[in-house]
Amino acid sequence: MGKLVEEFNSYRTKMNERIMDSANTNIKRFLALDTTSYADGALDVKTKEMLGLVASMVLRCDDCIKYHLGKCHEAGVNTEEMNEIFMIANLVGGSIVIPHYRRAVEYWDELCTG
Repeated sequence: MGKLVEEFNSYRTKMNERIMDSANTNIKRFLALDTTSYADGALDVKTKEMLGLVASMVLRCDDCIKYHLGKCHEAGVNTEEMNEIFMIANLVGGSIVIPHYRRAVEYWDELCTG
């Protein structure tokens, strides 16, 4: 696993633990809803993660993009599929998404080269 991926996962784990130590019931429920929403249902996990990635890119949330890139990788998304995901995100989001696209490609490359 590359440095970008390790740093992101380490920080995310550390801060999620910190948040859960002090979170109120509503935050805990919200985080649980976020987790369960990406489980298999009428749509499979892979499809849901691809949708989450497009939405994250359009909303320009780099942490969300990294998270969904990792989940897409785990769900078996290949690079050809990822390039189409990136195309849709740029089409929907416009040119303002391009800087996030650059960072997403860098992160994806690191996920794929391990």
